[in-house]
Amino acid sequence: MTKTNSMSGKPAEGDGDPRTASPLADRMRPLVMDEVVGQQHLFGDGGPLGRFDKGGRPASTIFWGPPGSGKTTIARITASQTGQNFVQVSAVYSNTAEIRKIIAEARKQREEGVGTILFVDEIHRFNKAQQDGFLPYIEDGTVTLIGATTENPSFALNAALMSRTRVLVLEALDRQSLETLLGRAEGVVGKLPLTDGAREFLIDLANGDARSLLNSVEQLASAGSGDALDRRQLEKRLSRRAALYDKSGDWHYNLISALHKSVRGSDPDAALYWLARMLEAGEDPQYLARRLTRMAIEDIGLADPDAVRLCLAAWQGHERLGSPEGDLALAEAAIYLALAPKSNAAYAAYREASGAARRSGAEPPPKHILNAPTGMMKEMGYGSGYRYDHDEPLAFSGQDYFPEGYGRRVFYRPVERGFEREMKKRSEYFARLRRKLGKEPGGG
Repeated sequence: MTKTNSMSGKPAEGDGDPRTASPLADRMRPLVMDEVVGQQHLFGDGGPLGRFDKGGRPASTIFWGPPGSGKTTIARITASQTGQNFVQVSAVYSNTAEIRKIIAEARKQREEGVGTILFVDEIHRFNKAQQDGFLPYIEDGTVTLIGATTENPSFALNAALMSRTRVLVLEALDRQSLETLLGRAEGVVGKLPLTDGAREFLIDLANGDARSLLNSVEQLASAGSGDALDRRQLEKRLSRRAALYDKSGDWHYNLISALHKSVRGSDPDAALYWLARMLEAGEDPQYLARRLTRMAIEDIGLADPDAVRLCLAAWQGHERLGSPEGDLALAEAAIYLALAPKSNAAYAAYREASGAARRSGAEPPPKHILNAPTGMMKEMGYGSGYRYDHDEPLAFSGQDYFPEGYGRRVFYRPVERGFEREMKKRSEYFARLRRKLGKEPGGG
């Protein structure tokens, strides 16, 4: 196999033993910005990663993006273009002592007129104290820090470090970029024996990850040529599916948010898509059942009281059937929720009531609705004037049940959708009775 040193497939000096050569993804790493595929929003006109002159000084930066989007490559090229030393460490393996040695060496290099770019992979794995340790060296220019993370910096990095760096978002490579990359790789390893459908599937399998695609290409190339593989044969040959997301990371929260918003937006097809994406990625079905039940409570509410019952039945059905049979129960729940009438009136009412309760938590209930099991409590007025609603006309007394002097409040405002139309009629009916009895503002 020909050894390369760039995305262009340009041969490197000497051809090593394929058994000891570095991986294809490393050998095809771009050496200049023009060879980088994707991330045009960073390199286009006026983009933050334009060309740097020799001796230029880029800003300390956090690259936030999915695996295989080019974070390490762009950092290396930035160092090369500016003529600075490039030092790479991983927050998984490095410690404070190692960082101190790197800083000491960077100071010596700086005295000799050479800057240092310190690239920290998976920087989110450093704790707060370790992150704070970079601050003085960023401020005095000892190093230019470039951190790479797959986690949202807003949560993964502390505010002090965020204030001294800029955050640039890298995107998963789109299909066109992956096709370009595949073509370049085949220029090195030779045309892959794949049907058109299998080539499409190979692109899908990469899931926007350049490294994943090149690793697959190398695996196929090492197996030798033969009859063209179709999609099923390719999947068997590679013996894997794409790892769609880390269940503890941003993808986990992004996809459940997409599912929730699709349900709220009454789009059953999008809801099914995101549900399937999560199940295919190995998400815990019990977590999905719990979140679907939450959607039924929060977004459908009393507009369709059957929604939460159906979700609980789907949850129980999955517990008994397991996957894949039980997955259909979750799919049916997602469809039902998406097409159900929507109301967050009960959700909003409880939030408003909770706020009122926090503000008036010391107020006791009115005495007339308190029980009086002792003589002393009766003398104090407990239960005095209480009217038993079942003994009243229409089984309604219209008494005030809020704290004395607090006044009546309205928290629940039902909407004109689904079953909540009936709830609104009932609310208005009792409000009219209160006014008739003079128990509500506006009554006689």
